[in-house]
Amino acid sequence: MEFLVRFDVTVPEGTPDSQAKTRFEAETVAAAELARKGHLVRLWRLPTPPEEIAVVGIYRADSEATLDALLGELPLADWMRITVTQLGAHPNDPRSPRPDSFGLPEPRLDPVYHLEATLGDPVELGDTGHGRRRIVPLTGGAFDGPKISGKLLPGASADWQTVLPDGTALGDIRYTLQTREGDVLYVQSRSVRHGDPEVLARLARGEDVDPSEYTFRTSTRIETTGTELDWLNKGVFISVGGRRPGGVTYETYLVR
Repeated sequence: MEFLVRFDVTVPEGTPDSQAKTRFEAETVAAAELARKGHLVRLWRLPTPPEEIAVVGIYRADSEATLDALLGELPLADWMRITVTQLGAHPNDPRSPRPDSFGLPEPRLDPVYHLEATLGDPVELGDTGHGRRRIVPLTGGAFDGPKISGKLLPGASADWQTVLPDGTALGDIRYTLQTREGDVLYVQSRSVRHGDPEVLARLARGEDVDPSEYTFRTSTRIETTGTELDWLNKGVFISVGGRRPGGVTYETYLVR
C-alpha cells in the first residue's frame, strides 16, 4: 500500500542548536534506513517561511498501522504533526496499463534483502574454451530486509565464475542463507559484471571501485521449505551487485 505523508516540523522554543542539529542528523539516518527497506519512496520539502518546515513524501507499508509504527519511531516524531493519506490507483496515472501494452501492468521492484558477504581466495581452474574459470567461495556475511534477515552459511556458498577476455565476469552464484528464525534459503543467481576495461582492471587488482562505474546485475531464484516464506518460492527476483575488497554486496528485489 502507498501513502502520502505530510510532516509539519516545529522545533520547541528554547531548544539548543546543538540538540536540534543532533536530532535532524538522526532523522537523516532514519530516513535512509526506511528508504533502504523500501518504505520511503520519495520526499519533497514544501515552500514555507524560514521559521517553518513542511515535508511531504510517498511511503509504502503493508498497512496504515504498520506505517504509523514506523513513523512513530522517527527521531523527530515528537516535534512533528504527521498527516497520513492512503493512496489508490487512478486510471489516468501514466504508470497504469496503456492500450499499447495489451493491458499489462508495468513491473515494480520491492526490496527483499541487502546482503554483505565476505569472499575467500578463489580457486583458479585456468583458461578453457569458454573463458577463464574460477570458483570464489563466499565465506560468511549477513542479510537484512523488510521481512527476512539472518546470515550467510559458509561452506555452502560460492560463485562459479567465468571471466571473458575483455574482463566481463559471468557468474553462477549459489549461496545459502539462514534466517533468524532458522529457515534455510537456497539462492541461485546468474550474473554479469561488465564495464570499461580500465574499470574492470581496477576491480581485478582488488581496488575499491564505486559500483556506479560498472554494471553488476543478476537474475535470481530462491527456494525454501519455510512455511511462512513460501512466497519466495513463487517469486522472480533480480539483484544489483557491488564488488569491494574482500567482499561483495547484493541488493535483491522482488519483481511484481
